[in-house]
Amino acid sequence: MKFPTFLTFLAQLAATQACLTDIERQGGHIIDLKAHSARGVINRRQANIGTVPVATGDRFQNGIIAPRGLGSNPNATFDSILNIGEIKSAVLGLAKRYGKDKVEYFELPHKTYENRTMYGAKIGGNGKKGNRGYKVLLESGIHSRERGGPDHLIYFIADLLQAAKENKGLVYGGMSYSAALVQSALAQGIIIIPVVNPDGLAFDQATDSCWRKNRNPARAIDGEPSSIGVDLNRNFAPVWNFTQAFAPGIDPSSDDPKSEIYHGTGPLSEPETKNVDWTLDQFPDLGWFLDLHSPATLVLYGWCHDSNQALDRSQSWQNATFDGKRGVVPDKPGFEYKEFLEQKDWDALTLAAARVAGGMTDSTGRFYRALQAPHLYPSSGCSADQGLIRAALDPKKKKVYGIGVEFGMWNEEVECKFYPTEETHRLNMIESSTAFMELLLTAARLG
Repeated sequence: MKFPTFLTFLAQLAATQACLTDIERQGGHIIDLKAHSARGVINRRQANIGTVPVATGDRFQNGIIAPRGLGSNPNATFDSILNIGEIKSAVLGLAKRYGKDKVEYFELPHKTYENRTMYGAKIGGNGKKGNRGYKVLLESGIHSRERGGPDHLIYFIADLLQAAKENKGLVYGGMSYSAALVQSALAQGIIIIPVVNPDGLAFDQATDSCWRKNRNPARAIDGEPSSIGVDLNRNFAPVWNFTQAFAPGIDPSSDDPKSEIYHGTGPLSEPETKNVDWTLDQFPDLGWFLDLHSPATLVLYGWCHDSNQALDRSQSWQNATFDGKRGVVPDKPGFEYKEFLEQKDWDALTLAAARVAGGMTDSTGRFYRALQAPHLYPSSGCSADQGLIRAALDPKKKKVYGIGVEFGMWNEEVECKFYPTEETHRLNMIESSTAFMELLLTAARLG
């Protein structure tokens, strides 16, 4: 495969809004949902010929069979995306194969609008007791149309467990990890939430509608299918009230329910985001967080709402004096503001993002760039900053360093550009697995 040049990458970056297209950033939609729905199932699926399809059935037989990933089974083929039922079946299969000491399934307390139960698993750890000793939270599927994310997380965990069991290393394209590094990564203790947006995922897989948000219809408008749902990655607590906190003309999220970045009725208003915050409460030793997205070949870190600085503590999201000035990057006269971040925290985030981006680039040759999030565009209510804000509000809580990984590139040949081909799905899996591994090894190094 011929990989893009750096100039091609820059052109793509200019047109990419990390999980969003330009038209969506301007309030539009990538497809006409009314027309899409009216075309019928067969015609809708034909519109996405050239993508890896969603599987039917259950290849893991309700947890009887455990998955195996590319790192431990390099000849494996992945000719379909895991359907929503298979993802849970895969987790149960891992728990059955490796036992409660290595994999423990758990459920999260808040039911989704469509009454689904979110779930996760405790993986590995060293000297853990109860919910202590787990350092890294990995999640995927917050935006349902970003196909492949849950697959990449599941198959990576399968790789890690299998390699540790056999005392072997892992290979992801151009990146190799020794048996000792595998053991070190697993010893960090990992919490996974494979699907943060199960209602949205079920809907997207059933309709091929390029659906991003959850399915909460609380502010839905009759005859406007796009007005259903909340963008869960604008619904976390950090600087949620953007109309108060941000400069005029900066649109880090939206209060229009038709928007793809509609932020909901309040911070953590949605059961899905409540569940992520609950997870941070339940596992008090968590210090690292990775939220898997696509497609932009980027690794993003916070703060999400404005550029970082480590000198002036007064420039803080908690200081109302600066309301109406945030989000202007670069600063302009009258809007001089950069968010304070302790230098050690900034250094840790920068190192983690650079290491993840470098590893992903070396794994396949596709260039990944590490970038502070607002240097792409500012956002409010983002998941990556939730762990830092919690610690600022309650010093008893540990700081959690968050990064967002945007794996892969657009599929320009189909209606929904977020749906990968089989070839790119495999490349995405290699890169995402490398990202997870690099973050775990960063956690091992920095604590």
